[in-house]
Amino acid sequence: MDISIGFWLLCLFLFLIAFSVPIAIAIAMSSLVIMCSILPTNVAFMTAGQKIVTGIDSFSLLAIPFFILAGNIMNRGGIAARLVQFAKILVGRLPGALSHVNVLANMLFGSVSGSAVAAAAAVGKTLEPELEKEGYDKSYSTAVNVASCPAGLLIPPSNSLIVFSVVSGGTSIAALFIAGYVPGILMGLSCMVVAYIIAKRRGYRSAAVELSMREKLIITWRAIPSLGLVVVVIGGIIGGIFTATEGACIAVLYSFGLSLCYRTLGTKELKTICVETAEITGIMLFLIGASTIMSWAMAFTGLPSMISEWMLSISDNPIIIFILMNIILLIVGMFMDLTPAVLIFTPIFMPIATQLGMHPIHFAMMMIFNLCIGIATPPVGTALFVGCSVSGARIEGVIRAILPFCAVLIATLLLITFIPSISLALPRAFGLIN
Repeated sequence: MDISIGFWLLCLFLFLIAFSVPIAIAIAMSSLVIMCSILPTNVAFMTAGQKIVTGIDSFSLLAIPFFILAGNIMNRGGIAARLVQFAKILVGRLPGALSHVNVLANMLFGSVSGSAVAAAAAVGKTLEPELEKEGYDKSYSTAVNVASCPAGLLIPPSNSLIVFSVVSGGTSIAALFIAGYVPGILMGLSCMVVAYIIAKRRGYRSAAVELSMREKLIITWRAIPSLGLVVVVIGGIIGGIFTATEGACIAVLYSFGLSLCYRTLGTKELKTICVETAEITGIMLFLIGASTIMSWAMAFTGLPSMISEWMLSISDNPIIIFILMNIILLIVGMFMDLTPAVLIFTPIFMPIATQLGMHPIHFAMMMIFNLCIGIATPPVGTALFVGCSVSGARIEGVIRAILPFCAVLIATLLLITFIPSISLALPRAFGLIN
């Protein structure tokens, strides 16, 4: 097959994206046009329909709507405020305490909700009045919120890791989940290092209110049930008690039971939650189905082989190839959301990475950490726009303020790329990989 057709597939896709065609439609249309050029029209349409169905016909993908539902229940259940108060106990004595509280709360809430955007919105709304009262620069405080909210996409349970498992051909979800802890924590710690340095320079103080031991115990007690979701679900998956899909169902029951105890949800809220979950699930599944068409079209036209040969023609040094791969993914992340980027570029880059000796789980951590940076950067950074809308800060000011965080996150990305044990030590310790 002429690989130039694969090149035209990529060009047509980028052309549609440039004209603001929705990403799933752009994927499906570009793939279908190329398929019609190499197959009879009726065969192309039949094959595309089959690929959409088979692409979403996966038991593992059932975990996604349930984790989304559990996250939506937790988002509306008053969880953020409890986790923010708990974070204050842990990091309240550091200079610029509210910045560190923001980072830690994003890590905690993001891991519970599984959504960077939800974390940015919920934690940002909770902390914004206090940040303004303490005299924090609005652009800086928004940058802290935006830069740290993607940490929850690495700290399980994570829908992004489930999507990677499916598109990569069945990489163990349990191994991916446990591997995500160290990179996710490193992302949060990287943001805290930058926040500490800036706080020292600007004179941002530690938390002003001293709490008694009794008050600290009460706040901790109120936060434990929310954090228990992660312990129950991840512990059960890693321990082999249930699968990721069954764990997602348990997460729904757990979060629903918790909301009943907190008495924070009514009938109207539950209806809204179910509608939102159905909408997000529909979007994600259509995106996955459309990406399956593109994956088939790319494989049929030889595009992955073409890109692999091109990259390996530049150098056979793994260091050079991995740096080039990261540069491409950083650029992609600036223009494309995380899920479609994982769906499109995993089949292209993963064979190259494994050919050069990189473990699939190590590659997953590198790729998703890389694309998480894109969530916080313009022009398509969803967390950036949500964070600015919550705080009311101007995007131009936030972009300038977020640059130091991006620089440190890129340095951390290089550590993850070239130190495999950061990603593989925990899965090996738990016996999930050799």
